[in-house]
Amino acid sequence: MTTVNLGLPAVPPRGFGNISATEPFPKAAHRELGNAQLRANLGHATHTIRDKRLRVVSELPDWEALRDAGSAIKTDAMSRLPELLVQFEEQFTARGGTVHWARDAAEANAIVERLVRATGSQDVVKVKSMATQEIGLNEYLEERGISAFETDLAELIVQLGHDKPSHILVPAIHKNRTEIRDIFLQEMPDVDPELTDEPRRLAMAARAHLRKKFLSAKVAISGANFGIAETGTLGVVESEGNGRMCLTLPETLITVMGIEKVLPRAQDLEVFMQLLPRSSTGERMNPYTSLWTGATSGDGPQNVHVVLLDNGRTRALADRHGRSALHCIRCSACMNVCPVYERTGGHAYGSTYPGPIGAILSPLLTGVEAEENSSLPYASSLCGACFDACPVKINIPEILVYLRGEDVEAKHGRGRAAGEAGGASDLKGNGRRRSLPTQMDVALGAASWALSSGDRLGLLEKGLPVARALAGRDGKISRLPGLAAGWTQSRDVPAPPSESFRSWWKKRATGGAPGEGDGARRGGAPGGGAAPGEGDGARRGGAE
Repeated sequence: MTTVNLGLPAVPPRGFGNISATEPFPKAAHRELGNAQLRANLGHATHTIRDKRLRVVSELPDWEALRDAGSAIKTDAMSRLPELLVQFEEQFTARGGTVHWARDAAEANAIVERLVRATGSQDVVKVKSMATQEIGLNEYLEERGISAFETDLAELIVQLGHDKPSHILVPAIHKNRTEIRDIFLQEMPDVDPELTDEPRRLAMAARAHLRKKFLSAKVAISGANFGIAETGTLGVVESEGNGRMCLTLPETLITVMGIEKVLPRAQDLEVFMQLLPRSSTGERMNPYTSLWTGATSGDGPQNVHVVLLDNGRTRALADRHGRSALHCIRCSACMNVCPVYERTGGHAYGSTYPGPIGAILSPLLTGVEAEENSSLPYASSLCGACFDACPVKINIPEILVYLRGEDVEAKHGRGRAAGEAGGASDLKGNGRRRSLPTQMDVALGAASWALSSGDRLGLLEKGLPVARALAGRDGKISRLPGLAAGWTQSRDVPAPPSESFRSWWKKRATGGAPGEGDGARRGGAPGGGAAPGEGDGARRGGAE
């Protein structure tokens, strides 16, 4: 897979941070399915959010036109990404800001650390940011003696609970009020020991805890929802006001932004400011939208930096089948409608990006050949609900199928290499070596052989009694051998009928007059003209 030249040295990423899963999805999902409280929390939260979304979306008669516009703007931006990034850098720098380029998580973390140390501060406050989660910034800074305090309420809950986010929009969606109260009582300094799980009381406790951080912090770190190439403007949308505090009070502001967040024009925000809040929180508008362009004397942070993060994005951009995943605006609408996510939660995906978008974005960023993420494209039922919900019309099911094909090809390549290294291969007629076929190769080859001939299929049908013998008393097959065992681990297979359709049809077709029976098989008279009786027989399967 090639990469797109964005002016960065052509050095492979040294580490992707928190994009790579730590274990295969099936194994992690099986474990998470055993958490009944998790499923209850997720079911309640996702149903609430998607019901709100449906109500506010239905208010707009031009919703589909807005989706088309959002998709078109992102397609245009990705097609011109190198020039837009250069334009953004020029405009941001001209207005007093400083731009840094990071090829991967390691470079981005090192840049942020250097900028923080230059201020002499050991503490930073953070706005909720997927990009900083992606590169593992909090953990990186902590290892080097710098404390990063999350100020978003849900992120704070996750941080105090020594947990990981499980949702793009609502990181603590897997926690209920009682669990949150217990976390506050155990981890929050000076908290009222009589704290209850009333939402208002929990919010007040978090506000008192964070106010000291806001007023004392000299450095803030944020992500960005949008970067406007035309003006060099950055934008953050949020619901609590913590972002506004971080973006205005500290002396130094460091923003880590994925390069795909760039939009061509300020006017493009007209579309996305309607799509994003409705798709994410089910609101008509965001309570807080902060836009800043470089540094302004006497107003807000005076040392303003932005770290433009690649970390696999040029790899995804170079993939013509999957690059539309970079259109994602991180609204989480796909997660809220996904039956797989609702039952397993975000932790099962093992990446910063869970749910349907994570199942395509993570493998595209790291390469599906990366063993850690190779199972993610299979974390879907392909029901298509994610595509219907996506505000920028990312065809997630189509990309999932494409990545599954890429995974099969990658594994075949590894199998061939292993076969040649271990001698488990044979010589083909042209002298090249060929690895031994897999179970899937054998199964598909057998199916191709049987289905390409009616006579062969007839031979196969004679094995129906044997297949029926595998069924239990309930008429279902609950265990199959070999490759098919993966199917029967989670579902039953109905026992085959006692007679095949072809056999039934043949008996029915030949049950009438001889000529009509022949017509049923041939669809016409031997001479080419369809006699009335034979034509009727072909349509009805027998004489009247």
